[in-house]
Amino acid sequence: MIELEGVPELIDPVMVAAFEGWNDAGDAASGAVAHLDREWKGEVFAALDAEDYYDFQVNRPTVWLDNGVRKITWPTTRLSVVRIGGAKPRDLVLVRGIEPSMRWRSFCNEILGFAHELGVEMVVILGALLGDTPHTRPVPVSGVTSDADLARTMDLEETKYEGPTGIVGILQEACTHAGVPAVSLWAAVPHYVSQPPNPKATLALLNRLEDLIDIRIPLGELPEDARAWQLGVDQLAAEDSEVAEYVQTLEEARDTADLPEASGDAIAREFERYLRRRDPAGSPETATDTGSYFRDLSGGPRPQAKPKPEGTAEPEGTAEPQDGQEQTGTGGPEGPAAPDGKAGDEPDGTSKDEPDDTSEGTSHGTSDGVGDTPED
Repeated sequence: MIELEGVPELIDPVMVAAFEGWNDAGDAASGAVAHLDREWKGEVFAALDAEDYYDFQVNRPTVWLDNGVRKITWPTTRLSVVRIGGAKPRDLVLVRGIEPSMRWRSFCNEILGFAHELGVEMVVILGALLGDTPHTRPVPVSGVTSDADLARTMDLEETKYEGPTGIVGILQEACTHAGVPAVSLWAAVPHYVSQPPNPKATLALLNRLEDLIDIRIPLGELPEDARAWQLGVDQLAAEDSEVAEYVQTLEEARDTADLPEASGDAIAREFERYLRRRDPAGSPETATDTGSYFRDLSGGPRPQAKPKPEGTAEPEGTAEPQDGQEQTGTGGPEGPAAPDGKAGDEPDGTSKDEPDDTSEGTSHGTSDGVGDTPED
């Protein structure tokens, strides 16, 4: 039994989790939870024992100096709690860590133990995958669940994915078997510019999380950072004719696929989302420092994407592994993708099966905040 001391009784708590590694393209998912923790000043109340779940030759500890005293930070998963004020206050339990190297069942059971003790009503797991999506369009975000009833009531996709999975898929299934409602939100990151950070994908995940659990998230400088990121990628793409041509191919495929969705109802829903998210004073949020994103982009590897044969480039492609792993299996947001390990072999950029963990193919909706025309 897990006993928690110093943690107050929580109000309608929802657990939001993200893990660095295979399920975190562009650090979009872990960046989203870090943003929540930073904006709401989360207080860490628990950390899992690093010895139980991590291979230190894979995820090495770091040494640092604190007033001349050497200290060690071990790779682990930490839990913090934040309280959202307002007319309808509620609490979030934030889980942020690194995908464990071993003992995944015990890892998930320990997370669920905390959820049980804290009275968590639902678990939302964030993930990000590499796909055939252009950086110039709103980021596709898919919401999936293993619970058929939850899929119907919350307008989500019921996952039917089969293939390799990561800790996101394992934790979601553990929640389902334990009777805890669980949802995974997946953002598709352009595979030709996969180096972190990707503030545009982080923003899309936060926007979708707002809709899912009906809260308002302070975005701070994130919208401006996302615009700066897109401008930086635009500049890089303009310097390489092959990349520019490939991006145009993805744009055409995406626009064609999304055309049926550009209905009056879809536009009305997106406008309602905009009204909910806009600043009370109606003034746009601004950023004071966006230079770091340009430095990251210019200092990282240049995009090396070649145009694919006609008919293979799709807007919401299947995922590619984050850590150099080649995936196999029938595609979907779980993380497996094309037989050759590349994104873009599934029609419409998605597989017929839904993702659980590393490759979220079908976009149930887009939730961006930057880019072109709003999409639903």
